[in-house]
Amino acid sequence: MSLSDQFAALARGEHRDPFAILGPHAGRKNWVVRSYQPQANRVDVISMAGELLGSARPRGRSGVFELRLPLPVCPYRLRLFESDNVREVEDPYRFGPVVGELDRYLLGEGRHEHLYEVLGARPMAFEGVSGVQFAVWAPAARRVSVVGPFNQWDGRRHPMRLHPTNGVWDLFVPGLTSGELYKFELIAADGTLLPLKADPFSRRMEPPPGNASIVYESKHEWRDGQWMAGRAQRCALDRPMAIYEVHLGSWRHRAGQPLPLVGPRLSYRELATELVQYAREMGFTHLELLPITEHPFDGSWGYQPIGLFAPTWRYGEPDDFKFFVDACHASDLSVIMDWVPAHFPRDAHGLAGFDGTPLYEYADPRLAEHRDWGTLVFDFARPEVVNYLIASALWWVEEYHVDALRVDAVASMLYLDYSRSAGEWLPNRYGGNENLEAIAFMRQLNEVIHARGAVTMAEESTAWPMVSRPTYVGGLGYTYKWNMGWMHDTLGYMRQDPVHRRYHQDGLTFGLLYAFSENFILPLSHDEVVHGKGSLLGKMPGDEWQRFANLRLLYAYMYTYPGKKLMFMGGEFAQPSEWDFNRPLDWNRLEDAGPSGVKQLVRDLNHVYARYPALHERDCDAGGFEWVDCSDHENSVIAFLRRAADSCDQVLLVCNFTPMVRHNYRVGVPVAGRYRELLNTDARDYGGSGVGNFGVAVTEAVAAHGRSCSLRLTLPPLAALLLVIDQPSSN
Repeated sequence: MSLSDQFAALARGEHRDPFAILGPHAGRKNWVVRSYQPQANRVDVISMAGELLGSARPRGRSGVFELRLPLPVCPYRLRLFESDNVREVEDPYRFGPVVGELDRYLLGEGRHEHLYEVLGARPMAFEGVSGVQFAVWAPAARRVSVVGPFNQWDGRRHPMRLHPTNGVWDLFVPGLTSGELYKFELIAADGTLLPLKADPFSRRMEPPPGNASIVYESKHEWRDGQWMAGRAQRCALDRPMAIYEVHLGSWRHRAGQPLPLVGPRLSYRELATELVQYAREMGFTHLELLPITEHPFDGSWGYQPIGLFAPTWRYGEPDDFKFFVDACHASDLSVIMDWVPAHFPRDAHGLAGFDGTPLYEYADPRLAEHRDWGTLVFDFARPEVVNYLIASALWWVEEYHVDALRVDAVASMLYLDYSRSAGEWLPNRYGGNENLEAIAFMRQLNEVIHARGAVTMAEESTAWPMVSRPTYVGGLGYTYKWNMGWMHDTLGYMRQDPVHRRYHQDGLTFGLLYAFSENFILPLSHDEVVHGKGSLLGKMPGDEWQRFANLRLLYAYMYTYPGKKLMFMGGEFAQPSEWDFNRPLDWNRLEDAGPSGVKQLVRDLNHVYARYPALHERDCDAGGFEWVDCSDHENSVIAFLRRAADSCDQVLLVCNFTPMVRHNYRVGVPVAGRYRELLNTDARDYGGSGVGNFGVAVTEAVAAHGRSCSLRLTLPPLAALLLVIDQPSSN
């Protein structure tokens, strides 16, 4: 191709290798400097000291200016004479590649764990000049340019360099700084100009409808060094975990006038005060955030992410989120973030068809689509895509100090026939329905995250074995798994009218058959209070008093049952209505006795749960649980013991799931002596009727439940009693 043809291709935005003609080049007799400046009337080449080296001449009407010099070109600058101003700029095409050989090799292998240190937009100094290094993976593209206000969104101005060994395009643009808006303009292999794409590695993104990426450089100075050194222990199997699950935008709204963009929602910095203080006062140990990765649609609650490296603009800047995490750690709160590698939306500025081909998604529609959600599935068979996802997980754990990742929709990744009919899915190479590549991805993910001192949690709703068992024994490697079976069975039982509960007691007992097969979290999550399911309070049967009593009973049962605890916001004060992401929780309800009593109970349960090792130390160990009686169907009463590693440390739970007071109810206990009520959910402080045992009960030498001594108790209506040995008998 002649130079004239190349200049014409450059002007059309079709030149695949701009460095071949732009910038400084050695000729047979002299050096030549070329620059594409279609907006300029004149272009001078000047030395770094400002001395004129020569005026470049225009090459026809192509927009290319060319200067020939007899000597090798030293570092130079360009002086541009435009219609209304004169300015001096650096020439991007005089700089070599920033992506090094090792980076190129690791990118090609799909094994660059810190991929965000190479791809994306990074402010930096290169050869003594400040600017921004842009790099993007688009192997099938014919041409890629970086565009933004700095070049009037003109894709001809800053075409990028291709590294053909791995399909990465890069360009160092001098003079740009943090805060610049940008996108990538790509031409597909067939010559189609694609919609402008946001950077897959955006560290910050513009609100819709612009959806541009924003160059960002963090200035935050962390203060949580001591926390980070020991954070893994705070999510250990033997530690208390009372998780408060929160959607930041609807937890509470700001009073007074809304601010631009943020609207009535609290910012990360406001939440760092209000939410953190509230969670600690309530006794929660962990905060779990519904996805705060960037997402275009509010109604997805963040579960359809488009920016896996960017905290959403809705609550502030990235450093504001770091401030929030720092505040959590300072208040002894671990941060769990919902993270979504299962799928992504089809928005034109996102990952879908990124370079004109199915780059991030599977090519075969039998693998590529989640029809239920209208989204696309990541191609777990492609090393570069797995690398992208692993790097995203590490980004949040290392850059943002997030302590745990709750991985959403694990079942949809595990099964090739997930929500697909016969003929709509593609079996694996052995003919099965398991997604072998997704399994390998998850095992790698969990190994990498655990090596950094963080933990992972799987939202997995099937009977897939060993989800929370180490990879070296054949497990998927998650630290914890949500116990969806316990949640469904328990809520199903609690919905029953008490008169019918005698026929459904297996809803309470069946879960103990598998309670220690995984490291479980007991989730009363957002999924149970949306899509017409009503609130937790609304699920409870009976009149108003009974509904509140049932809810208090449910919470006491959860806090004593084996497994870590999770409660969605609003549940702690009996939110009456179904969750609506557009509006804040009904905080005004706390003026009523019922909700305020439930809130006080949850606070007390959190403190009791954390204080007594018997209630948390062996949550994932069968030795920490023993039935006292699970067979009293007629009275709908159950009783069990929880034990710490020190078997002498025990807590007894007795639950009465009917509104009938049970007088002189006998419960066998392992140790004779005086027992103290740790907690009675029917206490007047909680809005109950005040029935109980005056705080204490003393054993009698009457055998019951296979034990030589027993307690004779008054069981309050629709209530739970927690008792602990206060003074063992000396006999």
